[in-house]
Amino acid sequence: MTDRHHLLVHGGTFAAVDDRGDISGVRGTGSFPEGLFVRDARHLSRWQLTVDGAVPETLAPVGDGDTARCVLVPRGGRNEPSACTVFREQAVGDSSFVESLRVVGNRPAATTVRLAVTVDADFADQFELRSDHRTYAKTGAVRGRQVLDDGVEFSYRRGEWTSCTTVTAEPAPDAVEETGTGARRLVWKLEIEPHGSAELVLRVMARPHGEKRALRVPRSPATVAEKLLAQENEFVEGVAFPTVWPELASACVRGLADLAALQVHATGPDGEELRVPAAGAPWFLTLLGRDALLTSLFALPYRPGLAAATLPALAATQATETGPRAVSQPGKIVHEVRHGELAHFGQVPYGRYYGSVDATPLFLVLLGAYVERTGDSGTARRLEPHARAAVGWMLDHGGLTSRGYLVYRADQGGLANQNWKDSPGAICSADGTRATGAVVAAGAQGYAYDALRRTAWLSRTVWDDETYAALLEQAAADLRDRFQRDFWMRDRSFPALALDGEGRQVDALASDAGHLLWSGLLDKEYGEVVGRRLLEPDFFSGWGVRTLAAGQQAYHPLSYHRGSVWPHDNALITLGLARYGLHDEARTVAHAMVDAATATGHRLPEVLAGYGRDTHAEPVPYPHACVRESRAAAAPLALLTAVGGA
Repeated sequence: MTDRHHLLVHGGTFAAVDDRGDISGVRGTGSFPEGLFVRDARHLSRWQLTVDGAVPETLAPVGDGDTARCVLVPRGGRNEPSACTVFREQAVGDSSFVESLRVVGNRPAATTVRLAVTVDADFADQFELRSDHRTYAKTGAVRGRQVLDDGVEFSYRRGEWTSCTTVTAEPAPDAVEETGTGARRLVWKLEIEPHGSAELVLRVMARPHGEKRALRVPRSPATVAEKLLAQENEFVEGVAFPTVWPELASACVRGLADLAALQVHATGPDGEELRVPAAGAPWFLTLLGRDALLTSLFALPYRPGLAAATLPALAATQATETGPRAVSQPGKIVHEVRHGELAHFGQVPYGRYYGSVDATPLFLVLLGAYVERTGDSGTARRLEPHARAAVGWMLDHGGLTSRGYLVYRADQGGLANQNWKDSPGAICSADGTRATGAVVAAGAQGYAYDALRRTAWLSRTVWDDETYAALLEQAAADLRDRFQRDFWMRDRSFPALALDGEGRQVDALASDAGHLLWSGLLDKEYGEVVGRRLLEPDFFSGWGVRTLAAGQQAYHPLSYHRGSVWPHDNALITLGLARYGLHDEARTVAHAMVDAATATGHRLPEVLAGYGRDTHAEPVPYPHACVRESRAAAAPLALLTAVGGA
């Protein structure tokens, strides 16, 4: 397997292939799972092409794009040119994978070529392929293989859980061979006329457990490319991009195209079918509450349909009862939805997992912003019970009434931290000491403040409930007063990252302060001080604002949340700077983000390393970042909202 991987994404399906278009059959690399995945399960674990019994050489490796194209030749030498050339193209459809192979003869005489594709499906759950090396018992699991007239079918059963992968070819293979490993080898003996050619098409249909839709494999990679292009054009059409800043326009176009590919199926409160933004590929091609909400907020002025789908999808999964394993409580908005085998059998808690302190207030923020933007009062009325339940959660289980703040506690079976910085050591003091007890994360309080104010507006203008509106406005005002008293670090003129279980300030200087500007929680004087501080060299890398200011013991440029640069984090910061009238600072951050996007093919990754632009003329990649992430894809739209075409 080569070091480079290439990701093909179509809705809830993705494939990761190497430079030759192969899938090697290893369990995974930790940062990039290899294979074809549908609904958290690996439906192809091996897909390897050989020509005349050997792995071909790569003339042109797979490049970027919605389809994977490469050019291969049998191994040869300068004095003995290859007898043929293989042109390979692959694409991912809805629960499907399709490949075309064109073998072109290079000699004036007829040529016989033995072409083979070795195929396997291990049906591994994504959580089995993570880099934490955990193992999961799968008692009673049975795998099957059945040779078909035109291919082979792989099946998997464990109790009531069933799934299968069907591989067919046109023309049918001359033979289907056993390999001794469980894989099967599809073999063709091709007779190539002088300077002639032969073509094969292989199609893979993945049917995960519970799939009831009538699925069809695309005829060819070209048909997939046409469909994806149509979807991308639909997302891009009608958006007014800045002509004076073409780099920002290109980043917006690339981001919208990625959002078109990252749409996954969901269901609304009345069973209606919806398509919502998945968090990101490869590891999070599913509905994550916080991610879908922020993505929809960034895109709201340009693609309000994302919010119109995200809101009912999250309302349909809103918790109605207390469940300790899933961290669910009545009114709470879901953090993560998974469809895989391990979630089905309760071996991981993420089937519907509610370990997020901020998805619930963000749901209310998006609902208010969506209605204000579109005038869609019908959605506000339809979701009124869900909105009131979400407010109820914030006031009751969330801690606003009893503790004065939204709080969370580490979940031993799930996430230690339940704000956006959810890695184990992310909420820490400047010296790296982790916060313990009931944690009060700063950013979540800003979201809560904004949620209370926006819901008060809905209550007054749509629900005709003045009493409820006044109650929420008072709760917001009280929260604002408490926060500035308890969080402001006078010696540093900056808000604390959090309060720990004893009410002590967690004193790391962190980018979360920029989220408080976006929410409007800080008084203007404090907000201006914070905004300017975020642009000082220890925070600002030249490619964006670091999650943690350099120079602190806790800082590390390759830490997930303690020194890296996140595009969506910077998008919120830029919106916040503009809100407080710090327009020069907002433009500085926006230009840094656009420069980073321009250096990476106009696509912003999930996260960048925190190394400074003064010592690294190109942004340094973060090694485990999602290649396509919905919040990062939507971030250029937020930058456009914040600074226009400046």
